[in-house]
Amino acid sequence: MRIATHDLAEKIFVVAEIGNNHEGNFEVACRMVDAAADAGVDAVKFQTFQTQLFTSRADPARFERLSKFELSHDQFAQLERRVRGRGLIFLSTPLDLVSARFLEPLVDVFKVASGDNDFWPLIAQICATGKPLIISTGLADLAHVARVTDFVRAAGAGDRLAFLHCVCAYPAPPGEVNLRAIPRMAAELGVPIGWSDHTLGPDACLAAAAIGARIIEKHFTLDKNFSSFRDHQLSADPAEMRLIVDGVRRVEQLLGVPEKRVQPSEEANQRAARRSIAAAAPLARGHRIRAEDLIWVRPAIALPPGNESRLIGRVLGRDVAAGEAIAERDVD
Repeated sequence: MRIATHDLAEKIFVVAEIGNNHEGNFEVACRMVDAAADAGVDAVKFQTFQTQLFTSRADPARFERLSKFELSHDQFAQLERRVRGRGLIFLSTPLDLVSARFLEPLVDVFKVASGDNDFWPLIAQICATGKPLIISTGLADLAHVARVTDFVRAAGAGDRLAFLHCVCAYPAPPGEVNLRAIPRMAAELGVPIGWSDHTLGPDACLAAAAIGARIIEKHFTLDKNFSSFRDHQLSADPAEMRLIVDGVRRVEQLLGVPEKRVQPSEEANQRAARRSIAAAAPLARGHRIRAEDLIWVRPAIALPPGNESRLIGRVLGRDVAAGEAIAERDVD
């Protein structure tokens, strides 16, 4: 699956999830884009919404807070240009249908939040855009994710789908992270699987990369103590995000490719590490070689193990010292 110029099969996609950590301050949002770019991520992600379209006034405290966090469409358009100017991929999570329509010409890929992985009208609208979609799977079991997969495939977007394993808790307890779900989901669903991290620290991101995640999404903040808003504490600050990016790239290098082959660095050690068939004791010319006459010693300069039958029963044409390798030319 490709996201703009990024091929998930070739490189893990690292996303700095800014979300609402700008708290409605456009200048802070701009600073966060630049800090994320400096940390080396591939993409930054926001949340785009109109509060009255996804939050009930029956929860006035939440409604008021989210209303303050809203950015305007014009501000998102400016952020998109800033993101692209830093060489990054721009994505956002629409939390209502109006925001999804607004984002369509701006984003390279849509992200669906865990809370909306059963919001079928939103998923259907995104599928119809022809753009890739990444769906977080917090609050869902494998049966539900399979249902989402079937829904997206029926909408003609199955080749543009990726899921993020996610634990929808803030922060997620380490004992419930369950990263082994990632290879299971990949095998069962046949689509790229990533990890949306809500844990404290970088460890889960690196472990997810090692176990097969093709997307790593980590909440991002300028300062873990920026405010009392809960997301800051579980987010990576710029230094920690750099650790995650560098760590993921090292993990990728260590993982290599799904092949078993002799590596170039091993070639020089072949001769020294392999063995040759040799004499267990001094053997005189004319001696008929028996199995008990043979041992196996390094380096590999003559017949390798497995070729004993080419010597046993044959007559030596020269004297051989104890421990000396025996070549086929040494026998009649």
